[in-house]
Order: sequence, then structure tokens, then C-alpha cells
Amino acid sequence: MAYRLITQAVIVGTRVVGRAFAEAYKQAAASSQYQRAQAKAGNGTGRASVSTGMTLEEACKILNVKPPQNGKADMEEVMERFKRLFDSNDPKKGGSFYLQSKILRARERIEAEVKPTLEKEAQESEVKEGWNPKLYKDR
Repeated sequence: MAYRLITQAVIVGTRVVGRAFAEAYKQAAASSQYQRAQAKAGNGTGRASVSTGMTLEEACKILNVKPPQNGKADMEEVMERFKRLFDSNDPKKGGSFYLQSKILRARERIEAEVKPTLEKEAQESEVKEGWNPKLYKDR
């Protein structure tokens, strides 16, 4: 008789876990499909970045900097604010790891927004100046 109770408990538990897993999978698939549709629809400046999960506006508010204009931002100011906030929220100094993570993701989001413009400028300057390989001497 005990084996019947144990068997029924296992079957009921399996059903519950199976249904929960199926529902979670449906939600993840719907979210992924929505993200792909949003990525195809626009440039994504107002939407959350897939890698950081943060909008550009949110990143600028966290670091208290102006949003990049035409793909250009004052990266020195961004890095200075990042370093100050990151260091002040160090868990060893009584800060919050969660806040440190948010600050890091904010910097990464702004860098992702500015990176294509910086790469294009670097490529144009290299074309203008000519290719100068960096030579390193062995000791």
C-alpha cells in the first residue's frame, strides 16, 4: 500500500514539474520571438540591448551622463563616472554587488552604442594617414 502512495506522489510531482517547465519554455520562446521582431523593426536605441538588458536611457541615467549624439559620446567622462561609482560600490567597502553590476552594464551599453562610430573613425584616420604597423623589439 505504501508503494502506491509513493508512486502517486512521484507521478503528481512529475506532472507539476512538467507543466511548469512547458509554461516556462512557452514564455521564453515568446520573449525570444518578440526580441527578434523588435531587432528587425528598428535601430534599437530605445530598446534594451540583448547583451546588457538595459536601454540607453537607463544607462545614461545610472552613470549621469548625456546620451550619445550621432554615435558620439564623451567617453572620458563616462569612464571617470564609471570608475568613481564602481569603486564607491565595492562590496568590501560596504557597497552593493548589484549596484556594481548595474554600473558595469551601463558602461557596456554606452560603449556598445558608441563602438561602431569609433571603429569607423579609426578606420578613416588609418586610411588618411596610411597603414603604420606597430613594431615591437624583443629584449
